[in-house]
Amino acid sequence: MAPNRDRFPPLTPEEMTPAQRRAADALVRGPRGALFGPFVPMLRSPEFMDRAQRLGEYLRYDSAIARRLRELAILLTARHFRQSYEWHVHAPAAIEAGLAERTLSAIAEGRRPEALEIDEAAVYDFCVELHGGHEVSDATYARARALLGEQGVIDLCGVCGYYGLLALVMNVARTPLPPGAAAPWAD
Repeated sequence: MAPNRDRFPPLTPEEMTPAQRRAADALVRGPRGALFGPFVPMLRSPEFMDRAQRLGEYLRYDSAIARRLRELAILLTARHFRQSYEWHVHAPAAIEAGLAERTLSAIAEGRRPEALEIDEAAVYDFCVELHGGHEVSDATYARARALLGEQGVIDLCGVCGYYGLLALVMNVARTPLPPGAAAPWAD
């Protein structure tokens, strides 16, 4: 098998089981509007995909975390797992939400951005500690809790975990970038 070959290419409607068609239809009817990215391989387990995408719908569209900070957490997770497709989808959303391009460039290069807002620094430190050490220090937790409240801290853990799940699925599936899209970092 070629190292970059998509292991779980899209299924045609004729190839889908009734359960897969129901799960795909539910996804398409939701705010995403299409079956793409991690949901293509996840469709092989339609119940898993359906349950996961409902969690993701909450975390991406309705969580207690402001969009700019949520996109920052998603990009930090994508970078941690070296997941180019996830980065490709969320980098434009992060810019649209108000993150500086220089912030994205630094994260893509694997370094701490130099000019983070106070709230961005709290989320950055929380995510980097959680991904890197699988826990956060008391000081980092206190800053995140002061900024986001208890619900926000739990939602931030959820964002890191959910997008980590998607990254792992796409890394195993070898989900390709869309044609013409450039990888955000060198492999």
